[in-house]
Amino acid sequence: MPDPRNWPAGRRGPVVGPVQAKRAPGPMQKLSVRAQNVLKELAVELTAEQPPKGNWSPSRELLLALTAERLATARNCGPHTMREIIDWAQGCGVTIKPVIPPGGSLSQMWAELISNASAGALTSAEIAGALQRSIRRKSVRIPIAFQVILVKILLSSFE
Repeated sequence: MPDPRNWPAGRRGPVVGPVQAKRAPGPMQKLSVRAQNVLKELAVELTAEQPPKGNWSPSRELLLALTAERLATARNCGPHTMREIIDWAQGCGVTIKPVIPPGGSLSQMWAELISNASAGALTSAEIAGALQRSIRRKSVRIPIAFQVILVKILLSSFE
């Protein structure tokens, strides 16, 4: 039998030894170029910071000023980049809470938002997050009760 060390990479079999765990996000792991560019634009807007060209790490002040809503609406910040930034910030000790908690069905989300609106506790961040989640899931159905709430909000802001 030939020596396994001379086999092509795909035929070598399982690696012997300790399995490396996935590295925790944070300061020791670099952000992707896209994530850095998103954060550079947000740094100018949120903290008036002028990041340098090339590799850069965001300041703690910027991480504390970030919100999930702001990331969701930032240019070139899709769900993957948003998750990367949130994980990286978590590794730095800063928690960026999602606008709408993940999980659950869209109908549960809509029911919760409608009850929040009835109680007078609905925020614009929750509305934006719900609509963004609905768009990401390509849902074409928005409950009538929520549409009524949106109409009331829009009419009150245009008067």
